[in-house]
Amino acid sequence: QGQLVESGGGLVQAGGSLRLSCAASGVIFSINTMGWYRQAPGKQRELVAAITRGDNTNYADIVKGRFTISRDNGKNTVYLQMNSLKPEDTAVYYCNAHNTRPPYDSWGPGTQVTVSS
Repeated sequence: QGQLVESGGGLVQAGGSLRLSCAASGVIFSINTMGWYRQAPGKQRELVAAITRGDNTNYADIVKGRFTISRDNGKNTVYLQMNSLKPEDTAVYYCNAHNTRPPYDSWGPGTQVTVSS
């Protein structure tokens, strides 16, 4: 039921910016929590940022002040604006959507973000 479609990854130089988008296709209800995780080679997947339907946000300390998460509730779409990118931000970024009632939890296929020094 539904799938997440991600876009916006790519290669950027350090100090540059990228904007990721993730749309929940085929989901007819407003998803409570949407967020972004990332996984670098040899490391565990970690939370980058999440946002609720009521616009409550949560950021990893390492991205605070550089990344901004936002969403369009009507479109079940979440965005991640990434500024002042660093080589250590290089990872595969995954979108996640989670809802309790009705139950729903889905992951996107991932989009590669590479930051060159």
